[in-house]
Amino acid sequence: MNIQFRQILTTASVFMTSVALLTSSTTVSALPQGTKSGDSSKEGAKKPANEKSGKLSQGDELAKIAERYYQDGLLLNPLEGTAQTGEARFEGELTITIAPSHLAKEHALRIRVQNEMRSIAPEKLSPADQMSYAVLKRRISEQLAGEKFPGELMPIDQYGGLPVALAQFGTGQDIQPLKTVKNYQNYLRRLEKLPTWIDQAIVNMREGIKRGVVQPKALIVSALPSMKALTETDVEKSPYYLALSIAPASFSKKEKDFLAAEYRAAIKLRLAPASAKLYAFLENEYLPKTRASAGFSAIPGGAAWYTYNVAFHTTTNMQPEEIHALGLKEVARIRGEMAKIQAHYKFEGTLTEFLKWHDNEAQFRPFKTDQDVLDAYEVLNKKIAAKLPDLFGRAPKAKLEIRAEPELTKATASDHYSSPAIDGSRPGVFFTVIEDPKTYRNTGMTTLFLHEGQPGHHFHTALQQELPLPNFRKFGWITAYGEGWALYAETLGREMGLYDDPNQYLGHLKDELLRAVRLVTDTGLHTKNWTREQTMQYMMDNEGVIESEARRATERYMAWPGQALAYKIGALKIQELRTRAAQKLGSKFSLRDYHDLVLSDGVLPLSVLEAKVDGWIQKQL
Repeated sequence: MNIQFRQILTTASVFMTSVALLTSSTTVSALPQGTKSGDSSKEGAKKPANEKSGKLSQGDELAKIAERYYQDGLLLNPLEGTAQTGEARFEGELTITIAPSHLAKEHALRIRVQNEMRSIAPEKLSPADQMSYAVLKRRISEQLAGEKFPGELMPIDQYGGLPVALAQFGTGQDIQPLKTVKNYQNYLRRLEKLPTWIDQAIVNMREGIKRGVVQPKALIVSALPSMKALTETDVEKSPYYLALSIAPASFSKKEKDFLAAEYRAAIKLRLAPASAKLYAFLENEYLPKTRASAGFSAIPGGAAWYTYNVAFHTTTNMQPEEIHALGLKEVARIRGEMAKIQAHYKFEGTLTEFLKWHDNEAQFRPFKTDQDVLDAYEVLNKKIAAKLPDLFGRAPKAKLEIRAEPELTKATASDHYSSPAIDGSRPGVFFTVIEDPKTYRNTGMTTLFLHEGQPGHHFHTALQQELPLPNFRKFGWITAYGEGWALYAETLGREMGLYDDPNQYLGHLKDELLRAVRLVTDTGLHTKNWTREQTMQYMMDNEGVIESEARRATERYMAWPGQALAYKIGALKIQELRTRAAQKLGSKFSLRDYHDLVLSDGVLPLSVLEAKVDGWIQKQL
């Protein structure tokens, strides 16, 4: 997924869409054994009112509470509204989600919903509504628990935060629509609110300095180049002016001149000065006060904060030490599998030396232009699409497009998926980072596309939007399920015959190793006082990656503690449930039906997914 934008939305946001909705300690009676795949969605969509009393049924009352929560949340965070709905009412709005007054409104919303839900008797709800009740109750509980951790005091990381994200909207390839004059006016309205956000960010970071809640120095050093670009005083070179360069040809000269004048004035008078103010603050005041440490353990209350994040992202009760040990075990297993590929290539030397050799082989860098890379992905996409009907009974209606990452964010972005708009105005998009096509390796292309494209993120995200779920679940996100599914989807390359090529299979193993290494390094950083350099060295020693790749990965884990753990933990659970179902059902097991089952209720905590699969198995025995 889009790491930069997702983090912006989750930081001090009412939705915290990466939140862990249910931990494994939560009762799962809301999902009785034998519930059919998809039944819960249909039953929970609508309930008749009690005609005799004139009162709403418990199901209708729950639906009313949930929908009001959802709609009020969008008003509090219109960026999320644009991302989820594509509705015009949000596209010119921007709230200062890191402001104390805004955080107070979010708290009040959660308390209101928590109080309203006390009127609901779960035992009187249908199985579908019991699931929604449990999800909403846990979501509110998790959000309230997370309020004690002041993420709003660190609003800028190496990705540049909201200023860079809003500038990226001007590429026309993100959530901001740029097709009509009104779209352009709304984008400018949103941009003109950025200086207010910047002022609040500076206030927050000064408070963070006082309280010792500051970013590691390395992250701010990495952020400065992107932040510097936003200070450009030559208006037509400003990233915020980029949108005008892609204005539709249908715009009249009068319309273009009008918009150009409006954007020039906003950039010259407000955006560039505000960006310069932020850059000067970061370089001169904040950077000297940043911390030398890499992990959260150095922040006041950081140990509890990290423990919260682990549960937040994995939806389990696994402890960091347990996860660290699992990571070491997985790293050893995967490297053992890689040794078989090394033998195929008849390479003499250590496995790490082999991985470095393989990365530098010219035969695995066949591209000359960006378009060559994109064309190769298009060919791969068609090949995969032809095989998907054998593994899935249902595919998303939304289109999937393949694009190159915009220039502004190449230096810090990772390959990612951007979800479609529910109204069909924006397709699902796989963005790949092509810094130099001549050095772009084809080794990992298959596994990467299976993860970010289809049947990875595109399948579970786009299909979820098509399900008749309450809106707060339709647009929900749980890292362990979402990233776990996408990593599991990479393994389906075996069923598709895509890993018969040793080069592509090695690419798959490399990405699996990356996720296993994360279990070791993320916990190492945040609970074992590993330094940034120590973490990078572990990656280089075990993955064979170059220093710049290790640095980028390490800084991501420093900025977003716990998030990287969810991939491997989620994928292992989905694979474990598949194995369990296949063993118990024998000839009755259908992989196609299993996949449809897993995707049939949207993202779920791993414990609820497990109960759902067990119920499915039991019904077929």
